[in-house]
Amino acid sequence: MSKTSQICCPADQSQVIQQEGAGWRLCRDPSRGDYSILIGGEDWGFELKEPEWRGLVDLVVTLQQQHADLAGRLMAEEEIELELDRGLWWGCLSGDRVAWELRIVLTPTEGRAVEGRWPAPAAAAMVAAMRAMWDCSDHQLS
Repeated sequence: MSKTSQICCPADQSQVIQQEGAGWRLCRDPSRGDYSILIGGEDWGFELKEPEWRGLVDLVVTLQQQHADLAGRLMAEEEIELELDRGLWWGCLSGDRVAWELRIVLTPTEGRAVEGRWPAPAAAAMVAAMRAMWDCSDHQLS
């Protein structure tokens, strides 16, 4: 059973930040070394390095913003699929003007490759949590 928790920006950036809700989870634990970020869905999860995390946030925020820019032009019954290939990451946001799912794939030149999917409404909650965690880390989104 999952619980939704609110993201809080700790004054001490070495603290663990852990968030979860129905169908998604996100954790940053600086004590974990190279793989300090955990992302997951209903039945899956994987750890990311900080550069992979930065690339993922850039990808999903861009997809979410593109959807927001187009949503007002879609009719109620219209569906949209937006794909973005950016560096090591590929992502796809698909749905209608109100609800959407998000799929991601990490394909590095060497090492592990991973993929994940969040259905609606978990996808929107996960992107919001990612943005909030990013903002807590004093990073700037483009």
